[in-house]
Amino acid sequence: MKDTLSRETLHWNGTTYRTILDASETGGAMSIFDSVSPPRSGPPRHVHDAEDETFIILSGEVELWMEGESFTRGPGETAFIPRGAEHTFRVISDHPCRHLVILTPGGFDAFFTEMAEGGYAIPADMAQIVEIAARHNLRFTGPPL
Repeated sequence: MKDTLSRETLHWNGTTYRTILDASETGGAMSIFDSVSPPRSGPPRHVHDAEDETFIILSGEVELWMEGESFTRGPGETAFIPRGAEHTFRVISDHPCRHLVILTPGGFDAFFTEMAEGGYAIPADMAQIVEIAARHNLRFTGPPL
């Protein structure tokens, strides 16, 4: 078993990601990240074609958008995004949002690693990000909230 306390924290596009469990530790069943996003941040609309995604909000508040519907979640609340559903989120609190992200099956952690190691920025490097995302079953479908 890996030492989860000594894991490196990745920084990408203003957000930090720390892997709690990666696919190698779960037989490919899931990946779990501890993520901190700054106020008013959030990714472009996107679709995970191969993974279900669950958010567990630990602090802060987010507006989530899925398939044309908006809803908010705060500390202690969850949101489930089934694979194939177009979605995004935006931190709406004045302080960062810390949340756990569970992706099933696992393996998507490799996308965050590539983004952080490459120093890719949204929107400046979007063409390269889209190309890399495709290798990880991720499609961008529109702007952030």
